[in-house]
Amino acid sequence: MNDAARDAGAALIAATERVSAPNYAPLPVVISRAEGVWAWDVAGRKFLDCISAYSSLNQGHRHPRIMAALLDQASRLTLTSRAVHNDRMGPFLDKLCRLAGLDMALPMNTGAEGVETAIKVARKWGYRTKRVPRDRAEIVACRNNFHGRTTTIVGFSSEPQYREDFGPYSAGFVLVDFGDIDQLRAAITPNTVAFLVEPIQAEAGVIVPPPGYLAAARQLCREHNVLFVLDEIQTGLGRTGKLFAHEHEPGAEPDVLILGKALGGGVYPVSAVLASRAIMTLLKPGDHGSTFGGNPLAAAIGSAALDVLIDEDLAARAATLGAHLRRGLGALRSGKIKEIRGRGLLIGIEIAATAGTARAFCERLLERGVLAKDTHAQVIRLAPPLVVEPAELDWLVTQLRAVLE
Repeated sequence: MNDAARDAGAALIAATERVSAPNYAPLPVVISRAEGVWAWDVAGRKFLDCISAYSSLNQGHRHPRIMAALLDQASRLTLTSRAVHNDRMGPFLDKLCRLAGLDMALPMNTGAEGVETAIKVARKWGYRTKRVPRDRAEIVACRNNFHGRTTTIVGFSSEPQYREDFGPYSAGFVLVDFGDIDQLRAAITPNTVAFLVEPIQAEAGVIVPPPGYLAAARQLCREHNVLFVLDEIQTGLGRTGKLFAHEHEPGAEPDVLILGKALGGGVYPVSAVLASRAIMTLLKPGDHGSTFGGNPLAAAIGSAALDVLIDEDLAARAATLGAHLRRGLGALRSGKIKEIRGRGLLIGIEIAATAGTARAFCERLLERGVLAKDTHAQVIRLAPPLVVEPAELDWLVTQLRAVLE
């Protein structure tokens, strides 16, 4: 890379940081275009994208079918608000409900909005159906959770930085250790309306629960008349080798399912909350809403995103390629690696504390043409688009071997 190209990238970063609130610490690279699993920066350098916008790009960058749906719909109708019906939302939600095996859906935009919606739905159900005393509803969540950044959600985070200076926090949340069924059992009271959990804690460092945990939690919820609410915003839509991560465990089907990220096909924010008709019809006009939720452009893109996932069998690809990548990573045999864990193409490499931070390794990977991001200080999270090829994963392993050595 010549000096002029390097200077152009540095100038863009400096100009951005002058006007952008410093609530992120991005890798020092400026991406200007992307296609499939590859991205290029302003200097023309090529990178294998192993971030995938935190699983928003399961179908890859600018998938032709999704782009065609976007352009076609944008040429006709983009937004109506929910003040009137549009011709795209119903078919999209019908397709989504059939795939998820649930009756009804409420479309929103971002994952955090989806979680907030699920919280409202669970509380409404608790008061109207379970008959919990007014304003006494409790929701159990897990420590090290990541469900979003809104004030309600950070209030039940166990990460000090996510909470600091953002109180007072909303009441009604109880935390237990992820994967500990006995703690969950002890936390449930007559006022418990829901257990909100991620099938895999991706942001916490790709933490996979013990086998059978989700099914046991689901059964416990059934016994105590508690809603089992799964946040599959990152793990859903093929990422872990199944269409939904809960499908790895028979008997772990959710009462309420939250989806987002890849539902927008990597080009538009789309999220949704799904549940049974008995739960969803507790909501009445005026109880909840979103100006952009369910807009025709989002619905057209979401429908195409689902078609790509199914028609190209991307969940099966994630299972096969994830196993391929795990074999390659297992052959690294480096003392700098403490543990490799994950499922499908959601993999965390925990770096030993004596070897430094994961951020340092991600920066070295960047120099070798790999986009990967650290999480929880010591973990490199690898989540390439599900359209990646085996040879590209082999190349990734080669780059990892070089930075570890």
